[in-house]
Amino acid sequence: MEEHQVVLAPPPHVLIFPFPAQSHVNSMLKLAELLCHAGLHVTFLVTHFTHCRLLRHSNVHSHFTRYPGFRFETITDGLPEDDPRSGENIVDLLKSFGLIAKPLLTELLISDREKNADSAATGRKKITCIVADGLSSFTIDVAEEIGIPVFCFRTASACNFWAYFCVPKLIENGELPFKGKNLDVLVTSIPGMDGFLRRRDLPSFCRVGDVTHPDFQLFVNETLKSSRAQGLILNTLEELEGPILAQTRSQFPKIYTIGPLQTHLKSRLKVPICSNSLWEEDMSCITWLNAQPLRSVVYVSFGSLTMVTKDQLIEFLHDTCDRHIIEKMVRKLMDEMRVEFKQSTDLMAKLAKNAVSEGGSSYSSLDGLIEDIRLMCVD
Repeated sequence: MEEHQVVLAPPPHVLIFPFPAQSHVNSMLKLAELLCHAGLHVTFLVTHFTHCRLLRHSNVHSHFTRYPGFRFETITDGLPEDDPRSGENIVDLLKSFGLIAKPLLTELLISDREKNADSAATGRKKITCIVADGLSSFTIDVAEEIGIPVFCFRTASACNFWAYFCVPKLIENGELPFKGKNLDVLVTSIPGMDGFLRRRDLPSFCRVGDVTHPDFQLFVNETLKSSRAQGLILNTLEELEGPILAQTRSQFPKIYTIGPLQTHLKSRLKVPICSNSLWEEDMSCITWLNAQPLRSVVYVSFGSLTMVTKDQLIEFLHDTCDRHIIEKMVRKLMDEMRVEFKQSTDLMAKLAKNAVSEGGSSYSSLDGLIEDIRLMCVD
């Protein structure tokens, strides 16, 4: 009797396309590894500049060799090699990236369809869905034109995303542009945040005098396009931002709260976490840190897009706040609020650990995302 060999169909094939900035690439590489761990194929699309920096400063290539279904693809961002691509230049990158990358993305997707038309022969399906960065909304346009399902991944918090999304409401209600220079005035037109959000807490692009300015509209439109995606992915957890997530679901019914991704990887994988840095890591500070008393150091981050020199940072602090105010706030935190601060951080760590444990909110949400990706996998 002739034996018939069963040929298994290749798994779903996901294209992940981050905005070319440190925090975006870092978090989306973590998502890529979780999808690979679940048995999916992943194509990770980055700019030539980003890819070169990953090769130079991280172990990402050697780390991902354990996943045969993972591969890198690269495109240009259209900027000169010596462009800083950060800080005050981020708007230039945002503009250039959209203009240059959109036709290149279309070309890549069409080529992929032709190359992997016969998945049984290639062992790889054509791209079955896209995870697009929330700052690269043109990806949603391309996905719709070609007919590929797309998820939008906003790499910041739910509070951050919801504030961005409600900017048109602020304009409609006359809260933008600001009237007067008092940045401590409460913002009342963002549902769920009206009792505590101040003007100074809004994204910096909101401090404009002309809300019709193209740069301002660029940031607003990037966020509004997210509503056209099949789902919204957020690197957060229900227990941390539940009230704001409830507000966000009034506009985005399908939300996947899969954070924190770093904790997910530590929980699900029994291998060292990959270094995804675009910059040379300076480990000399660890020697100093280890010599300090336990819980005596407060780490302050201005975000990975804020790649500034020491002089620029001093100028920034001088222009935006009084150094004595900062010193007073830090002393209050470390002295008067020390116990409360410790309790708060301990609680956040506990919530995160529970969320990514089996049966936890983020664990279930990530499984739901993977299952929905599988359901979209059709030839």
